Amino acid sequence: MKAVPNILSIFRICLVPVFIAAYFLDDRDIRFYAILVFAIAGLSDILDGYLARRFKAQSKLGMLLDPLGDKLMTFTVLICIAISMPIILWAVIIFFIKEVLMGIGGLVIHKKAHIELPPANIIGKISTVVFSLVCLTLMLFSNLSNADDFKSLAIILVSFATGLALVALASYIVSYIKIMKSIVKSTDDNDD
Repeated sequence: MKAVPNILSIFRICLVPVFIAAYFLDDRDIRFYAILVFAIAGLSDILDGYLARRFKAQSKLGMLLDPLGDKLMTFTVLICIAISMPIILWAVIIFFIKEVLMGIGGLVIHKKAHIELPPANIIGKISTVVFSLVCLTLMLFSNLSNADDFKSLAIILVSFATGLALVALASYIVSYIKIMKSIVKSTDDNDD
């Protein structure tokens, strides 16, 4: 049972090319298959987290695979939508910068403190849920992507999700700074 969460994370990573195919090969007004793949990926993420906690099956590999699967699917969905709606390309750039900054911060903390990163906080989780809902909405109404009203709605929704992602980034930066300060303080105390 301990391997199941990692298998689910690998499964989610494997769904990335399936999502791309479903998104671009589905010629219906609503991208049903892409939405289905995205929903399956989301459910596998919830399930692997639940199983890892329930059966104490957290592992270093899982701590790498789970966020990797999440980030790959997130970027894939956002890039596919941005290809269909270039007006939201700016959001891809902001999300990419956010993830790079968080990754660098995580590596620095791991190298300096030799500790694992704290788990996602409530702001990060809310941001992820809102982002997923925005992506689902944009895929559900993709047939309206050329309508001016829908473009305006898409910009508002993506702006809201991006704003939440930036708030989450700020909260992680605050956490990282606190961790780094405690590292510096403990090394100063040891030097005395």
